[in-house]
Amino acid sequence: MKTIRDRTGFIGLGIMGRPMARNLLAAGYPLTVWNRSQPGIDALVADGAAAGESAADVAAKSDVVISIVGDSPDVEQVAAGIAEGGRPGLVHIDMTTMSPAVTRSMAERYAEAGIEMLDAPVSGGQQGAVNGTLSIMAGGVQEVFERCRPIFDVLGKTIVYCGPGGSGQVVKLCNQVVVGLNNLAMSEALVLAAKAGVAPATMIEAVRSGAGSSWALQNLAPLVLAGDFSPGFKIAHQQKDLRLALEVANESSTPLPGTALVHQLFAALEADGRGEDGTQALVQVLEKLANARVAP
Repeated sequence: MKTIRDRTGFIGLGIMGRPMARNLLAAGYPLTVWNRSQPGIDALVADGAAAGESAADVAAKSDVVISIVGDSPDVEQVAAGIAEGGRPGLVHIDMTTMSPAVTRSMAERYAEAGIEMLDAPVSGGQQGAVNGTLSIMAGGVQEVFERCRPIFDVLGKTIVYCGPGGSGQVVKLCNQVVVGLNNLAMSEALVLAAKAGVAPATMIEAVRSGAGSSWALQNLAPLVLAGDFSPGFKIAHQQKDLRLALEVANESSTPLPGTALVHQLFAALEADGRGEDGTQALVQVLEKLANARVAP
């Protein structure tokens, strides 16, 4: 018997959204897409999706709408369109990393119209989006999460229900704190090795299988050695996430000294016009401070 798939909308066809939408198409989901710029729409239409005229149009043609855009204001604009074109029973799954407080406020406004919302930010970067192996952290009504589980299974490998609305965003911000500090640890280790006269590649080989290993050491350090600072995840996006984490921490008087330091070090790269580079460029701030070079 043929499985009936929810009519699905997808809004936001950038580095992450485009491969995620393609995975849904490959899994047999009828897909209507919309993006603020036309090339993303054209690429998905060529793969078999239908083009929506706006967020409202996508909502009118869908049972579930997924969005992954830039920041809280972008999601609020999308949500206004979904509320305009949606109907009771529609589910909006927002996979953007954004403010937990704004997420909860949006969910409350949706509830008045009978629309459900799940906040389900992701981790795993562009490659995880391409491979369908993202980690997904979901908040919202658990029954709605279970209904949408088949969609999450297409997009990710580790799917965790985190609690009521906003919980997924809080967990994602915790993830970004860990990511940022691991990146700093990797960068410091590379610079220390280089400055002390040990080949950074040798240090990586020795450390990557022990207790000092991390995703950053496994995946970002080789890019640094190759001089590759192209974005798998942009500095500007990392900065937005760290800012949100610090805002949440401030609300509960939670000190995050390491997070604040990483945020300031990335700010130095932004001041140098490097916001579109990959986050592995953090090592170059440490190189300047130490007057060292990690890679030839």
